[in-house]
Amino acid sequence: MDGYNRDGDLKPMDAEQFREHAHKMVDFIADYYKTIENFPVLSQVQPGYLRNMLPDSAPNHPESLDDIFNDVQAKILPGVTHWQSPNYFAYYPSNSSIAGFLGEMLSAGLNIVGFSWITSPAATELEMIVLDWLAKLLKLPDEFLSAGQGGGVIQGTASEAVLVVLLAARDKVLRRLGKNALEKIVVYASDQTHSAIQKACQIAGIHPENCRVIKTESSTNYALSPDILCEAIAHDVAIGLVPFFLCATVGTTSSTAVDPLLALGKIAKSNGMWFHVDAAYAGSACICPEYRQYIDGVEEADSFNMNAHKWFLTNFDCSALWVKDRTALVQSLSTNPEFLKNKASQANMVVDYKDWQIPLGRRFRSLKLWMVLRLYGIENLQCYIRNHIKLAEHFEGLVAQDPRFEVVTPRIFSLVCFRLLPPRNNEDNGNKLNNDLLEAINSTGKIFISHTVLSGKYILRFAVGAPLTEERHVTAAWKVLQDEASVLLGRL
Repeated sequence: MDGYNRDGDLKPMDAEQFREHAHKMVDFIADYYKTIENFPVLSQVQPGYLRNMLPDSAPNHPESLDDIFNDVQAKILPGVTHWQSPNYFAYYPSNSSIAGFLGEMLSAGLNIVGFSWITSPAATELEMIVLDWLAKLLKLPDEFLSAGQGGGVIQGTASEAVLVVLLAARDKVLRRLGKNALEKIVVYASDQTHSAIQKACQIAGIHPENCRVIKTESSTNYALSPDILCEAIAHDVAIGLVPFFLCATVGTTSSTAVDPLLALGKIAKSNGMWFHVDAAYAGSACICPEYRQYIDGVEEADSFNMNAHKWFLTNFDCSALWVKDRTALVQSLSTNPEFLKNKASQANMVVDYKDWQIPLGRRFRSLKLWMVLRLYGIENLQCYIRNHIKLAEHFEGLVAQDPRFEVVTPRIFSLVCFRLLPPRNNEDNGNKLNNDLLEAINSTGKIFISHTVLSGKYILRFAVGAPLTEERHVTAAWKVLQDEASVLLGRL
């Protein structure tokens, strides 16, 4: 390419050009964070908005970074929903931090593809070490540490984590029963389990009629009932089916329900099932001793997952998965083509993470987690989590003081589920009213919240977790909600 490079053109890599442009990019991002509250939190554009704003083919000649910054400002940012805004309260958080960003930057700078130990020994070994650190912080059983038969691995998302352990569990049971038993094996989860389990079953070839979705009730705060699970298993066994996988959740997507791990784990064990615990969101809170109780019973689990990229200041993507038996993963997911053979792998002296995941290639994601743990330290991380929970408690108190609203499920972590009460004799239980309230609030651009449906009721979710959120943002968000509710109720 050098022969085509004119003076002043950007080279593929050049230390001084990199320094100059990267400084500009850091300044641009820092200014974005300084002004982030000026943007509507939820993007207000219409589908297809960008097509008419950009040319229909790539440029023949280089363009300047300043021109691109202008385009980002004028054309891209209006189409961005600002997940890092202090007024973002939708879904669950997706944390970014200075430490996480620096780790991401270093990972992009080194740009290794660490599929096996030999392709960058530090990438494999740092991942093993930081996941041991995090496991100890969560007080996970020793079987999940890399010194034994198990260990941790960074996946892209909790969806990938549940898929790889489902495949491991499937192959384990089929080795025992024979391949033809695929049509007989059954997966169990609750109706609050993340939809990722459904997708994992589709990919793994589990017959759709063998995916048991067990109904939960408001009486258990939408946690999976061990008794109802036992009935479902007994029924399946009686008709010749084979239970093989149970997924429990700590902090469900809709309402942060916590499944009773100890009781469920015992049921799984007595039926020879793989027991997976999904703590994608709430796992982060369990680094605080007062919240660790919510994963009591994890000692019964075969695998455990939490997303450091949700509520642990680690930029997306970084989903930590631990297994007790790494051999089960490797037997399902390993390939050993000639072009990847090397002494260390052949001698079984090392971990090759390519055999613990779906793709071959992988990024140096452990740098982010390492930097977060080192630059913040455990005490600051615990304070960070506690502060968000305190802010959610503050919001819950505000809702409780207004008789027009109700808190729907008990708040455990930093999510409040609530709704605007409909006038008496409302034909749809206030579902349209709350949907209208959500639309009205989000179209102001001042805050962004999302919804769920529990027991047929349309519920609003207020999830605190953005790194920049302070009490004033929560109080202002409540004022927006109250004002929009007054307008809607005034029209009835």
